[in-house]
Amino acid sequence: MKVSAVIMAAGQSKRMKSARPKVLHTLLGKPLIEYALDVVNSISDEKPVVILGHGAEEVKTVIGERALFALQNEQLGTADAVNSARSLLESTTELVVVISADMPLLRAETIQYLVEIQKNNSGPISMLTLVSPDSRGFGRVVRSLSGEVVGIVEEKVAAVGQLAINELNASIYCFKSDWLWKNLQKVNKSPVGEYYLTDLVGIAADQGFKVQAVRIEDPEEAMGINTRVHLAEAEAILRRRVNTEWMLNGVTMLDPARVYIEKDVTIGKDTVLFPDTYLKGKTSIADGCEIGPNTLISDTQIGNHCHIQMAVMENAIIEDGVSMGPFVHLRPGAHLAKGVHMGNFGEVKNSYLGPGVKMGHFSYIGDATIGENVNISAGVITCNFDGKKKNRTEIGANAFIGSDTMLRAPLKIGEGAYTGAGSVVTHDVAPHEVVAGVPARPLKSKKNDTSTLEK
Repeated sequence: MKVSAVIMAAGQSKRMKSARPKVLHTLLGKPLIEYALDVVNSISDEKPVVILGHGAEEVKTVIGERALFALQNEQLGTADAVNSARSLLESTTELVVVISADMPLLRAETIQYLVEIQKNNSGPISMLTLVSPDSRGFGRVVRSLSGEVVGIVEEKVAAVGQLAINELNASIYCFKSDWLWKNLQKVNKSPVGEYYLTDLVGIAADQGFKVQAVRIEDPEEAMGINTRVHLAEAEAILRRRVNTEWMLNGVTMLDPARVYIEKDVTIGKDTVLFPDTYLKGKTSIADGCEIGPNTLISDTQIGNHCHIQMAVMENAIIEDGVSMGPFVHLRPGAHLAKGVHMGNFGEVKNSYLGPGVKMGHFSYIGDATIGENVNISAGVITCNFDGKKKNRTEIGANAFIGSDTMLRAPLKIGEGAYTGAGSVVTHDVAPHEVVAGVPARPLKSKKNDTSTLEK
């Protein structure tokens, strides 16, 4: 049976108190709407229909080509929202799944099970329910004395006795398509001026159909986001799920409650994550690493057996066996080859450090290419910006850059060259040449005499 999905994302959600549409607020680095898209992709190869309203253009920009769009010009309730998708779905599908865009904890397995139930249901509706003492604004499921579902009462219009019902409507449905479009027109305006999709349950029961209610085993799945408090609660649950999965797959976390891993991150086995580690974006970490504490890594590739302590890294590449920290910063374009060591308070930007490079503390390397086994002593700085453009520095293999050397780019330092401590290097240095002073001038060749330099 062909299955299509409708994602309701039109609400303004004033309780979020935000200029940004609610469905664009993020959990673990992903907007809420993307969680809904991922879930419905598990039940259908067809593009879902997203119902837009408040902030429609912003939401479209984020979703792009992943969905079709229908516009609810006025927020007149959930039935009106679904009806706006009629022209896109009527006569094109057999089953229509309806979910809300603000339920990021819903699992794909749950929605798949609901669809399978409806495929075997002679009635027109299958729906998810949950039992919880906290209604969180959900409607109440009303049953007959025989236990059949006969209606749903929205919290806004529920009587005192109905408010005591603890079986709640999760607002997730699977409809027979032809019945849905035919009966949406029968939904009447509620006392608060809205057309409720939940009224279809009562309509189906009045027509003699059995409404199939599927109870969610984990009530957390039905958590909707209406406030910043809900957002924080959902993030904590999602983070716990993600961290548990990684620990079951061979990653050690000393304190899982203090490790933050976004959904697109990958981590190898036998890696240890210390407290207050944040892994974001498309970061990948290979096997046997130690990361943290107090480390923030975004969109960075990290090889095997790296040791990274108290670092901030973004859009960088780290090869095997690299060690760094504490207190280091890798900015976009930093590439540290195998076996590189960075001391504390170092910074690298848009530069390649070759295999075996040792970079001392309090140093800055920007827009540079550093050959293998170069020693960069404490306090070395590449002066790469001349006020108009960024200039490059090239340092050949096995060179030794003395403490507090200033390298004014553009500049080339040859293989095996030396700079004396405190030098300001303004001109290229030949291979194996020794320079020192302000400005730096050649001294005796390193091949013959290096006694004037203190390593």
